[in-house]
Amino acid sequence: MEWYIVLSLIGVGLVAGFLNTVAGGGSMLSLPMLMFLGLPANVANGTNRIALFLQSIISANTFRRSKVLDLKKDYRLAVPATIGSVFGAMFAVELNEAVMRKVIAVVMVVMLFMVIFRPESKMRANAGCESSKHSVLQYIILFIVGFYGGFIQLGVGFLLIAGLVWGCGYDLVKTNAVKVFIILIYTAFALIVYIWNRQVDFASGLILATGNMTGAWLGAKFTIKGGAKYVRYVLIVALVIVTIKLLGVF
Repeated sequence: MEWYIVLSLIGVGLVAGFLNTVAGGGSMLSLPMLMFLGLPANVANGTNRIALFLQSIISANTFRRSKVLDLKKDYRLAVPATIGSVFGAMFAVELNEAVMRKVIAVVMVVMLFMVIFRPESKMRANAGCESSKHSVLQYIILFIVGFYGGFIQLGVGFLLIAGLVWGCGYDLVKTNAVKVFIILIYTAFALIVYIWNRQVDFASGLILATGNMTGAWLGAKFTIKGGAKYVRYVLIVALVIVTIKLLGVF
C-alpha cells in the first residue's frame, strides 16, 4: 500500500472518529473513502466495522473513566441493538456488489434529507429528566436502529442520538457516552458476521482504525470538557460537513 494512501486513510479516520464520538456521520466519510481506494462496496462496508469497533473501545472507556457512562445500567440498551445488528449484518452479506452499491447510494441520499431536516430538531438537552425505566417501545426502536447499524451503519449515530435524547431523556453528553457504548457492543457482533463471510480487508481496516481511535479519544475528551452546549455546536458542524460531502463538493 502506497504511503499517501496510508496517510489518507489515517486522516479520514481521524475526522471520522471525532465526528462519530461527538455527533455522528463519520462513516459517511470513511465508507466512501474505502470504496474510492478500490474495495468492493460490500467489503468496504465490512471493513469499516474494524475502525468503528476500535474507536468505540477508546471513546467508551474514556467516558467510563470520567464516570459519564454507567455500565451497570446502560448495558440494557445495547441488548436489543446488538440482536438487531446481527440480523442486519446477516442481511448485508447476502447482497452482491452491484446491489450493495445501489443501496449505499440510496442511503446516502436519504441521509442527506435526514441530516438537513431531522436530527437537529431532536437535539434538545433534557438534563435532570433522565428516565429510570426503559419502555418496550424504546427497545423496539433500538432493535430497528441496531438492524440498520449492522446492515449499513451510515448516519446511525444521528438515529441513536435522536432516540436517546427523545426517548430516554438523556442530555447530549450522556447521550454520546451511551451511543458509543451501544455501537461498541453491536459492532463487535456484526463484525464477526462480516469476517465469517470474508467481507473484511484487515490491512485497510486497521490503518483506518489508527485514525479513528485517535479521533475518538479527542472527541470523548472534547465532549466531557465541553458539555452539552458545545457538543450541540459540533453536531451542527458535523451535519454541515456531511451535507457538503453528500452534495459532492469534495
